[in-house]
Amino acid sequence: MSSTFSIQGRTVGDGSPAYIIAEMSANHAGSMERALELIHAAKEAGADCIKIQTYTPDTMTIDCHNQYFQIEKGTWEGDHLYSLYQKAYTPWEWQGRLRDEAAKVGIDFLSTPFDRTSVDFLEELGVGFYKIASFELVDLPLLEYIASKNKPIIMSTAMGTLEEINEAVAAIYGTGNRQLALMKCSSAYPAKSEEMNLCTIRDLKARFGIPVGLSDHSMGFFSAATAVALGANIIEKHFCISRTVKNPDSAFSMEPEEFGEMVHQVREVEKAMGTVYYGVSKQEESNAVFRRSLFVVRDIAAGEAFTPENIRSIRPAYGLKPKYYKEVLGRTAKRALERGTPLAFEDIEGMEAHES
Repeated sequence: MSSTFSIQGRTVGDGSPAYIIAEMSANHAGSMERALELIHAAKEAGADCIKIQTYTPDTMTIDCHNQYFQIEKGTWEGDHLYSLYQKAYTPWEWQGRLRDEAAKVGIDFLSTPFDRTSVDFLEELGVGFYKIASFELVDLPLLEYIASKNKPIIMSTAMGTLEEINEAVAAIYGTGNRQLALMKCSSAYPAKSEEMNLCTIRDLKARFGIPVGLSDHSMGFFSAATAVALGANIIEKHFCISRTVKNPDSAFSMEPEEFGEMVHQVREVEKAMGTVYYGVSKQEESNAVFRRSLFVVRDIAAGEAFTPENIRSIRPAYGLKPKYYKEVLGRTAKRALERGTPLAFEDIEGMEAHES
């Protein structure tokens, strides 16, 4: 197992910037032109990758409207699975054009397959890596088939118990493919902050020793930026041109300006996290002089003893460090010292050994 892996020649993992995915999903709203526009907008907003989904209604479910296939709660309440996927899917005949457009603008192209036929189709397209959706986490035969292509895999884990995640990881590793990253995710649309449980990111990293990210269905950029502070290596966010273009995903998707702000905030968090460092930073250098040090605060004659009345620890920092205060008290001055003079070793009888 490795704490990093490579996507399209780019290292993803600790020590590298977070890899940011713009999820198009259904936000093309049935328009190829809008899908192409989304690719350009994602690149301009700072995404590293544009992601689509490869399925048809028939590869996802069956056209049946009995009670088992009705959506009873949530964003799509009242719809049926087959009709939902009819509205949301990305036509397969578009996907080669979308791949080419992504290459043209310089953004990675990724898709989520949902069955073997979609994997085979994406193999023909020459995709470089795969995404596995949370709902497919339990489909171990599908995971094994995707992993058998020996390409990097990003797998979401929403709703997964620890046992199910372990089984999914084992299924992938069992093929000999070790190119895996896991994504913390909440499969609610939109996800509530109190149900994000972002601390799980750290736990997943500790348990599996591989890159971990966040597939974020919450509103705004707060969760994404927080996830990066917790060590997330990948951020995925649904992306639309405008939420006024209604489709199954628009209500919880980010518009380009919002997405760009999220990318900015993520990059600022990465700068702020930095590395473990102690001492004066470059920016602090000019202020270091305002730390405390030992100063003469009343005129002292040669041979006079140093007392709390004639020396004090004050700002600025041109004198001896305050840690020498007790050692100086009671010793005598080697020369006359005026009020406002920073105290130095050479001014003090018996402290010459401290001189460098």
